[in-house]
Amino acid sequence: MKKMNTEKLLDFFGGKGFYIVLFLCVAAIGISGYLLLFSNNGTGGQSLSATDDANAAGGAATVVVTAAPTAAPPTVAPAPTPVPTAKPSKISVTPAVVVWPLRGEIITAFSVTKLQYNETMDDWRTHGGIDIAAALGTEVTAASSGTVLQVISDPLMGTTVVIDHGSGVTTVYANLQATPTVEASDHVSAGDVIGAVGNTAIAECALASHLHFELRKDGVAADPMEYLPER
Repeated sequence: MKKMNTEKLLDFFGGKGFYIVLFLCVAAIGISGYLLLFSNNGTGGQSLSATDDANAAGGAATVVVTAAPTAAPPTVAPAPTPVPTAKPSKISVTPAVVVWPLRGEIITAFSVTKLQYNETMDDWRTHGGIDIAAALGTEVTAASSGTVLQVISDPLMGTTVVIDHGSGVTTVYANLQATPTVEASDHVSAGDVIGAVGNTAIAECALASHLHFELRKDGVAADPMEYLPER
């Protein structure tokens, strides 16, 4: 029985059965290839990784990492530097030696920011100097060394001598007697006599006999009391 089955099987492969088996083998190979291809494409269409690409190229993969740009720190503006406020400085009188033009009581003070009553003119006005009481004929001396700039007869302040001390500093001596002892361009030293107290200032004739004395810097009146020595 077993021998008969073997013979039938051999007859089958020897005839048409051989081609049937060959067809089945080819079909099996085709199906296997199709399934393998489908399996590779069925991974969601993923492309080769960087490693696979590198391996396929025959070398190791190089991954380039670009650092994100760093934001520049905000610019802080420097705090404004406060500008120091200059304090008003005292007028520098050159030369430094300054003496009183004469001795006496101050009967009218310096005032250029506040009006004062003027008895002679019967009005209120500023006063650009000081009035020093002194008897008629009292000698008047130069407060500092310098050059006589002017000897004039002022219509309001009478006989007036102006001395230039340099650096824009001048001194003014008014209400002098009609004929002073100096002339323009004369050089004087501190304490030199330049004239005598008179009564030629009609703008102040209601006051007691006195010398009207001024100190100016670049033509601007300054308070002589701030620069004369204490007495």
